[in-house]
Amino acid sequence: MGNRTERLLMIRNIISTQKISSQEELLSILEKKGLYYTQATLSRDLKFLKVNKIADNEKGYIYELPDQHHMQGYELAENYAAKGFVSIKFANKLGVIKTLPGYAPSIASLIDQANPFEIIGTLAGDDTILLVPNEKVTEQDIINTLVLIIPELKSKIK
Repeated sequence: MGNRTERLLMIRNIISTQKISSQEELLSILEKKGLYYTQATLSRDLKFLKVNKIADNEKGYIYELPDQHHMQGYELAENYAAKGFVSIKFANKLGVIKTLPGYAPSIASLIDQANPFEIIGTLAGDDTILLVPNEKVTEQDIINTLVLIIPELKSKIK
């Protein structure tokens, strides 16, 4: 499971279900699951996920995902985006997302706000989004990134 997206999803899952107080503790849990990463890689992953620390009565400070407590509106936006998503196809290394009418601007905004390395930017109409990928990024990388940004898409994208 060296895939970056799978690793990020695993880290998200661990942080959202357990009280983790340090990178060493998180690395130890990942190792017990058979995943071996350097502290530098984990640090970059935590930064990408926008993980922060909050006070905890039991452990001092613990990691928290931005959507765990403070960004319930973002979760609503993810659900909204997943409901509006219809399909994704690729042509000449560009991605084209089809949405229900009126959904494209909101979904494109979610993608742009996440600022993923894999996607340089989006261009949205009413029901279509053009995804411009970074160099050497595969179609699967784009799909994995979209699932990371909007987890509900996992069941909608092949």
